[in-house]
Amino acid sequence: MALSPLQRLEDRVIQSEPEVQPTLTYSLDFNTGDIDGMIDGEAAIRQFISKVIMTARFRFPIYYDGEYGCELIDLIGEDLPIELLRSEIPRVITEALIYDDRIDDVYDFEIEREADKLTVSFYVDTTDGLTLDVVEEV
Repeated sequence: MALSPLQRLEDRVIQSEPEVQPTLTYSLDFNTGDIDGMIDGEAAIRQFISKVIMTARFRFPIYYDGEYGCELIDLIGEDLPIELLRSEIPRVITEALIYDDRIDDVYDFEIEREADKLTVSFYVDTTDGLTLDVVEEV
């Protein structure tokens, strides 16, 4: 049947469900740099979160569009007051993660500084209905 402006809108519109893409990816061993099989689902999202936080944005040509990575490197190593870190780190991490289609929300940040170690914990809600508790040393 051909489309015609004389047809009712309901007859011209074709409803389709978005196709769910798999999250299947390589499993990376961050300590050795080796690839160790394949992962999917929650494990793939957790790996994505860790990898994005570890990757400096705008520093690697492979991520040419500037959307991948995090700008934490600009904050770490500076002698910044903890109050500034508590306001900037959540913004920087949220901006790095929220563009991914699998992530709905990033919230409830807690930042602790112990000597030279900075630990960030937060929650991530996924489109699959999961709530992930994430703890990263930055």
